[in-house]
Amino acid sequence: MTDNNTGYSEASFWEKIRQFAVTAGKEVIEKALTLYYCLQDKDTPTSAKTVILGALAYFISPIDAIPDLTPLIGYSDDLGALAMALAIVASHLKKEHAKLAEQKLSQWFPG
Repeated sequence: MTDNNTGYSEASFWEKIRQFAVTAGKEVIEKALTLYYCLQDKDTPTSAKTVILGALAYFISPIDAIPDLTPLIGYSDDLGALAMALAIVASHLKKEHAKLAEQKLSQWFPG
């Protein structure tokens, strides 16, 4: 899925995950993946998808309030954006979204 209004693309999302999963940390990646799987769900309403697209676009954007490569705090703004999106779309999250995220997460954070 690509959204030209937000700058989000599925390819950019997976590239960011592949490159920075360990650097971003488990909590950030788990939230991003949960939102991603909610976005992919045909039952998720457009209004929730819009919120998710905004948060994921911010996550993959090279322009951040706090640059991602800043030691220790680089992903704190991304975490905030992802957490806020999760709170907004909470009523549309399903257990299967979290389960899929957890399964994918285990590839980067085994054990």
